[in-house]
Amino acid sequence: MRLGSVRRGLVFSLKLASHPRVPQRISSPQVISLLAMPAVNSPPEFKWAHLWQPAIVNPVNLKSYTIPFFNLRDPYSRSFHLSWLGFFVAFLSWFAFPPLIPEAIKSDLKLTKDEIANSNIISLCATLLVRLVTGPLVDSYGPRKVMAALLILGAIPSGLAGTAHNATSLYVLRFFIGILGGTFVPCQAWTSAFFDKNIVGTANAIVGGWGNMGGGATFAIMASVYEGLRHLGLTQHVAWRVSFVAVPAPVLILVAVLTLIFGQDHPAGKWSQRHNIPAAGLTEIDGEPTINQNPDDEDDDLEKKKDTVTVSVVEAEDVPVIKSTVDIAVNEALTLKTALKIVSNPLTWLPALAYVTTFGFELALDAKMADVLYTLYNKRLDGFDQKTAGYYTSVFGFLNIVTRPFGGYVGDVVYRRWGTAGKKWWTLACGLIMGASTIGGGFYLTGTTVPHLAIVMGVFCVAAIFSELGNGANFALVPHCNAYNNGVMSGIVGAAGNTGGILFTLIFRMQPAKAWWIMGVVCVAINAGLAVIPVPKL
Repeated sequence: MRLGSVRRGLVFSLKLASHPRVPQRISSPQVISLLAMPAVNSPPEFKWAHLWQPAIVNPVNLKSYTIPFFNLRDPYSRSFHLSWLGFFVAFLSWFAFPPLIPEAIKSDLKLTKDEIANSNIISLCATLLVRLVTGPLVDSYGPRKVMAALLILGAIPSGLAGTAHNATSLYVLRFFIGILGGTFVPCQAWTSAFFDKNIVGTANAIVGGWGNMGGGATFAIMASVYEGLRHLGLTQHVAWRVSFVAVPAPVLILVAVLTLIFGQDHPAGKWSQRHNIPAAGLTEIDGEPTINQNPDDEDDDLEKKKDTVTVSVVEAEDVPVIKSTVDIAVNEALTLKTALKIVSNPLTWLPALAYVTTFGFELALDAKMADVLYTLYNKRLDGFDQKTAGYYTSVFGFLNIVTRPFGGYVGDVVYRRWGTAGKKWWTLACGLIMGASTIGGGFYLTGTTVPHLAIVMGVFCVAAIFSELGNGANFALVPHCNAYNNGVMSGIVGAAGNTGGILFTLIFRMQPAKAWWIMGVVCVAINAGLAVIPVPKL
């Protein structure tokens, strides 16, 4: 945390009425000195200098209003970059099999199409389980430690990938390598902890998009490394195995070490100190938030609590305005009570089910398109081999460098005008357009004897663009849902995306010719149905 002279002095005077737990946690009055510099009471207008100047901090929750991209001395900048980098390198192993399967791995291990599909499903199942577990771990231990632990754990099976000798051993290795897909949860929770609601959608979308770009990079990197090793004289049997040892394993360990050395748990310092911020004095009394998450009930809630807590702010020239739970929420460890609340809250399932469609589609596209293109054009177009199919498929992943960040940015823009409802409608609109494009692409593939490569790529690029825009929009919405358990929410929504990937992979297995348009129909139906779920105003 950056130290400096006191910029604001906030005095929280709490009048306690027969609340035995409160005196153990805070005194009355409690004077909190803000040491984060600089601090202002509202988001500043964008200036290009914000990209390299120190983060401008909200004095209530110590979250940044700006993203200091180029100021690596700033802990906000380092945490931002380490969050996406950890997720990015996870793809180097997590998605390393699909670009090598069509020729190298499939023939070497003598795999059938069903066995290839099974290996994809097993990998997605592993990631689904890990993301569900990772969410509560992030809320308890912080995103930095969880990110590093996942990278180290994932590096072990990555280094052993070359030991695969049949379908069964491939299943086992892909299951444990699937651990790396869990890095998405600390990636999103880390930026949610460091960046304020005016910019959190953009921050989450950039780190998610740049991290997801690893999916596209992996197709290009692993195919190139494999071809390079073949040109050096290695056999097919050896080359793909050496590829895993040469690239994913050492890179994963390196980034884990960088994360532990240069990362910071929380704006307040260590994760155990996350309650040592001004907002912590306002967040909860006996586990209940002092600001109601349902705006319609806010007046009634304040009336009930007026005899319990009185908050006054003095000695501040510019009083920070607290408008929603997001302003004051601090991650709390998951309990059975909060778990039941989260599961029963429709607001939990709004982003989760929307992510089933958008990220589920992206996973299916990344896993299947190289094989689809190879099957369609290997014998129809000269020189269209495994590497060419991998390069074409990498385009969809590389789009994330722009699309997912832009989806989150638009989410932040519409939030300023229409509140949380704006983020909701933007998310659902992306899912609907993606679904409609997929339906069109599916009917084109099934209705044409020899589909034109340009048309196939064009239609599915449109679907991929809105899929990735929707992913960014979704995690602009997530911080507004169950804000006290952001890690759990990130885990649930992330796991839902993997559920979508599994669902769509199963559709490919059962209805390979009709899979694309069936996926599109499912996506349109789900996003249209989610329109009825209400969201908080802010």
